[in-house]
Amino acid sequence: MRKTDKKRDKQLGECLTQVCQHSLTQYNGFQWLTHIVNYTHFPKSLKIVCVFDTEHNLNIFLKSHHRQQLNSLIHQALFKLNINIHSIVSHISYDTEERCQKEHNGNWAKRCAQAH
Repeated sequence: MRKTDKKRDKQLGECLTQVCQHSLTQYNGFQWLTHIVNYTHFPKSLKIVCVFDTEHNLNIFLKSHHRQQLNSLIHQALFKLNINIHSIVSHISYDTEERCQKEHNGNWAKRCAQAH
């Protein structure tokens, strides 16, 4: 990873940590989020994964207006870093601890590597 990529990754991690902290208090079942990116194709390759505890809580969240709120919050955070993404929805995915446990025996590194 180039020096500029490392700097950008650190900034991205910091801004997404703020989004995560906010989301923990706002959305029932929200657990954490992460990002996956190939800096050779940045920002097109950027993917944000928002993780909930259970399928039930995720489904409730996805059917509510909270989904648009969280998408907007992520979009605004990226915009503050001068990362302009036209369609943020295509860069955000949702997952659950429950699904990862079932499909990858709780191995998030493996799950995220396959998603990218």
